[in-house]
Amino acid sequence: MKNKLTYAAMATFLFLMGSVNAWSQATSARVEGTITAAGKPVADAQVVFTNRDNGKAYKFKTDKNGQFFGYGVPFGPYDQEVISASGEKLIKRAVSIVSEAGTTVNKLSLDISSDGGQPKISKEELEKMKAERDKALGENALIAQLNPAMQAKNWEAAEPILVQLIAMNPSRWDYQQALGNAQLNLGKNEEAVATYEKAIPLAENASKTDPKADPAKTKTAIGQMLTNEGSAYLKLKKSDKAIEAYTKAAAMDPNPATAYFNLCATQYNSGNTQGALAACDKSIAADPNRADAYFIKGSLMMGDSKQDKDGKLQAPTGTADALNKYLELEPDGKHANDVKQMLNYIGAKIETSYKDKKKK
Repeated sequence: MKNKLTYAAMATFLFLMGSVNAWSQATSARVEGTITAAGKPVADAQVVFTNRDNGKAYKFKTDKNGQFFGYGVPFGPYDQEVISASGEKLIKRAVSIVSEAGTTVNKLSLDISSDGGQPKISKEELEKMKAERDKALGENALIAQLNPAMQAKNWEAAEPILVQLIAMNPSRWDYQQALGNAQLNLGKNEEAVATYEKAIPLAENASKTDPKADPAKTKTAIGQMLTNEGSAYLKLKKSDKAIEAYTKAAAMDPNPATAYFNLCATQYNSGNTQGALAACDKSIAADPNRADAYFIKGSLMMGDSKQDKDGKLQAPTGTADALNKYLELEPDGKHANDVKQMLNYIGAKIETSYKDKKKK
């Protein structure tokens, strides 16, 4: 009965982690910098960025330390001009505001005493600015193609676009994560593992070195990638690797219910019933409303049932509680009939009022 009631369930109970990302197309940047004169801060100066294409100006003011910052300046070629508090035009130069290396922050510090107030831009620098602008526009165009494919879960269409985005921005771990998810959904399990193995160190490094990174968000993403990597290993019939990945995922993810749940199923399929039960209990502790965890826990416990001298099946203490908890959470769930059958086997009461309670 153990094989009939539990093994088949385990094989179908693995969950993938990670939402379908939608990336915004960056069209504007944050500008920041420090205005100095011979190394000393210039306070209360006006810093003006005038778009060379349409003449629109964006104005910011320096603080007592000569620092300025602002948001919402569209990408493009600009004249940056500094005007003193008294209205004197101090300096003017050509700049290009772009998105580069995964950030839209443009650092545009300037010392007004340099080169007589009119610094020159070389041909090479202008070409570099144009290349950066073209790169940003190209990335935005790819994102415009990617978002609908990801939302529609059209993994075949999403995969090559993500490959192109990664080629343009190899440091973007979130692109790598999305590619791994697409490969996993396409059944390309070896490729998915290889992609996650690239993405996870990138995310870990970004969490430590990028001041703009959200450590909590990055840690969650790493946990999700490890969970999916475990699922890929399992499909490759590498149970030891899967268990290792799920264990790491559970330690990383602030919401580890899925990782523990997958670990429970994998441990069971590996013949480690006690390890499976422990993982299931941790999954339930992380998410007490996870009905499937109660189903698998009850199924595992049923496997340890013994017959008494009268031939009656004696299940371990707590088996009926776990199975009835499944019915409480999912009275019409796809395993409801299996649960009722198991409760009948051990002569336990089947609670029938859950369905009515759910309706209320």
